[in-house]
Amino acid sequence: MNDTRHRVLVSGAVAVSAALATSVGVRLSGYGVPLSLLLACCASCLATFSSLLFRVIDTWSTTTYRCRRPGCDFHVSLSNTDAAENRRWQEIAAHHPHRG
Repeated sequence: MNDTRHRVLVSGAVAVSAALATSVGVRLSGYGVPLSLLLACCASCLATFSSLLFRVIDTWSTTTYRCRRPGCDFHVSLSNTDAAENRRWQEIAAHHPHRG
């Protein structure tokens, strides 16, 4: 994934997280929640939503190569690599030495 797309996705994730946290804050303010508790809830919602969306973005931009041999748990996860590096690790995963 190129840097521009990654920056746009991260910026979008922060904007969506902020909108969701604000929405939760507005809904809680209708119940007369004190300001300090309201800010704490909004901050925790912002952190939680951002963390979730950052994990989704990272998972979406990561390529994983696994050994196809039954019972083998060898795998390689790559992100921000070029085609040659991807191909090299794909071959390593396919032909790595097995134990036993």
